[in-house]
Amino acid sequence: MILVCPACSTRYLVPDTAIGVDGRQVRCANCKHSWFAEGPSTVPEPAPEPTVETPPAPEPPAPPAPVQHEFSEPPTPEPPVAEEPVEKPHSDKVPRESGETDPFAHEPPFKPRRNPAKMWTAIAAGLFLLLAAGIGAVAWFGPPGFIAGIGGNASDGALDVQLVRSPERRTLASGHELLSISGRIVNMTDEEQRVPDIRAELRNAQGAVVYDWTIQAPQRTLPPREMVEFNSAEIDIPRNAEELNLKFIPFEGA
Repeated sequence: MILVCPACSTRYLVPDTAIGVDGRQVRCANCKHSWFAEGPSTVPEPAPEPTVETPPAPEPPAPPAPVQHEFSEPPTPEPPVAEEPVEKPHSDKVPRESGETDPFAHEPPFKPRRNPAKMWTAIAAGLFLLLAAGIGAVAWFGPPGFIAGIGGNASDGALDVQLVRSPERRTLASGHELLSISGRIVNMTDEEQRVPDIRAELRNAQGAVVYDWTIQAPQRTLPPREMVEFNSAEIDIPRNAEELNLKFIPFEGA
């Protein structure tokens, strides 16, 4: 309920139970004025509760009507049409006996014909490779006419001088001609032998000496049946040198 102060008109909202049915003495908190507040003459009836209308429940859907399937009769198969026989083309070939082959057949035992153009191309490529190898060999080892000869053995055949490999003759990048020799000296006897120096001579096609030098012996004595190797190289040798000749230089007074 609402109380209104008669002195200052201050309004207060208090519950009905605080005043009671018979009323009671109250005082204004604002102006301190006191007065007797009467209780409520009548108790208000509670407001009726609103009624909520419940919507009617929806009717369940009707079940679907059964579907009727119409079955048609299967088509009657048509009778098969008879195929007309196909005549094989007539061949004038006479059947051959077993073991006899057809000379015009493209099957074994006859091999396909070779392509002559491919064969000549392969031959030309091989000749080109051989020619290139020959030119490289001439540029590296010298002309093919360059041969090595051995002669003039010392001590009546007691020592033998041999070449380990062919003389290596080539032109350096500077343009100089280089010749290198690798050989060995063999004692052919059962006794120790003195080893002399070796004379190396280069001759032209006419046999004339165009260049020579001395190869120092790697050691002065050689045990029985033993050998010793030597190496020698010369630069700026004549280009017309075609033959190498090696021989021992006899000892003085021998």
